[in-house]
Amino acid sequence: MSGEITVYVNGIEIKLPSGSTLEDAIRISEAPYKEGTSVGILIEREDIGSQASVEYLVKTSKGEFKIELLDESSVSSKRWKSILKDLTDVPVRWTSKDALAFGPFSTDMEPIRGNSDMGSFNLLFGAGGGDPANTHLIVSKAKHSSEYGAAEDGVFARLISGKHVLSDFVRADRILSVEAVIEWTAAGEHVFTPDMSTKIEDGSKIFTYVEIEMDPLAPEGAEFFFTVTRNRSFNVDFVSTSFISDHRFQGELITYENFESRSTGSVFVRTVGYGAGKLYISTADRPSSIMHSVIGHVVKGIELAKMAKSGHRIMVESVPDPIMLLGKTNKTAEKEMRPAGIKVTREGYKDDNGFIVKQTPSTTIEILQAGEVTLHSVDPEKLVEVRLYDELAPRTLDFFRHAVGLQYDPVGLLPVMMTYENTFMFKSEKTAESYKEVLPENTPSKTIAGEIGVTNQAAKRAGMIGVKTMDDDLFGPTGEKFANTNIIGKILDIDKLKHLKEGDVMYILESGKVE
Repeated sequence: MSGEITVYVNGIEIKLPSGSTLEDAIRISEAPYKEGTSVGILIEREDIGSQASVEYLVKTSKGEFKIELLDESSVSSKRWKSILKDLTDVPVRWTSKDALAFGPFSTDMEPIRGNSDMGSFNLLFGAGGGDPANTHLIVSKAKHSSEYGAAEDGVFARLISGKHVLSDFVRADRILSVEAVIEWTAAGEHVFTPDMSTKIEDGSKIFTYVEIEMDPLAPEGAEFFFTVTRNRSFNVDFVSTSFISDHRFQGELITYENFESRSTGSVFVRTVGYGAGKLYISTADRPSSIMHSVIGHVVKGIELAKMAKSGHRIMVESVPDPIMLLGKTNKTAEKEMRPAGIKVTREGYKDDNGFIVKQTPSTTIEILQAGEVTLHSVDPEKLVEVRLYDELAPRTLDFFRHAVGLQYDPVGLLPVMMTYENTFMFKSEKTAESYKEVLPENTPSKTIAGEIGVTNQAAKRAGMIGVKTMDDDLFGPTGEKFANTNIIGKILDIDKLKHLKEGDVMYILESGKVE
């Protein structure tokens, strides 16, 4: 077979020899791809129509943002559609901590008097001095109320992506153009596969990953997303007609932060009920829900999510990248923050080799908004490495990681409750036993020095954590009978425990994760 074909990898056109495979396309295009994830191939035969658009891409001198009309039939929505082709080279008129305005331009609006209530990332038309010839597009940065000479129906749209761009605008910036986001319906077929030897046809559209922009209104939700997808993949555990979902963290208690409609491309998490902790990507429009907090929006690759099949994994990338400095040294963290212009302050053990156990603010979004972070560090001698027995005690380790913080962070902490003879007893600050069972599992016949034990639910003190510095033929690491004790791992440098006393905190890191 000879000749050449044209394919599109994540929207980028490339030329390939006939008979090329997915592997060839990804290698030559240098597209983002994670081994083991599935890739989508769309083979369009004929465009047969399009859906009416409620989404619009606003291109500016500082980047792009996307808006969604709240009600297509509203007066302001119709006004928006009638003038959007004329919204070229529209300057920023003013900007404040609450909002910014683009304009002026002329409309037929009838302004009303009085304050307008605006939620974060809402849009409305406002007339300066009550003059429609002096109309401005007002974009809210934060929830507030002010007099804008607003149009009769007030807020008509909201931002659904590109929210981070708002803070960058200055008077010299401007709207370059506005275009409707049209979703074409095509007659054709698609392939969704992890097989890189799959042959591709001329005109194929290939999607290798989904890019998600985190919502600045959901800093805690963004951290949850970073945790679930820390291996840069979304597990497709369930597929419905309107979403795909990842259930790896089902049962987690997540903070509700952001109430908005779950439009196509929305990323949201269930915060209450049996399905709490499930992570979703919406593949069709759905209404808002008091049980689901919207934490981000797909900005690239929604086609891949729509093709996804249960039991597969898809690659995901986030905007911004997560900032997780715990488990690093002061020197390493400062080097990482320098290109982003993040000011770093050291607290606690301030030497270059100080081991970071806490960052303030704790979330990526808050750090970026503040432009600074405080690192709380300890002497590396207070760091204890552990090897955890995932194959022998998976259910107990689920409890343990929650109790000490290792489920979300690279560093866990255990307050010392008491010490006696050769025994150290710990009681985690987080009472994970209230929602994580500690059933008998990997019970010992002898205690080995350095092994970590957790009292199981066969005893009254379930959830207690203990370590002995000497072997013991009579009792487990927590002082309980062997049948009441689950062994979950081992401390690799047991001599470090000698420095601990009641009231101290032991910081733990899984073996091989020290930077």
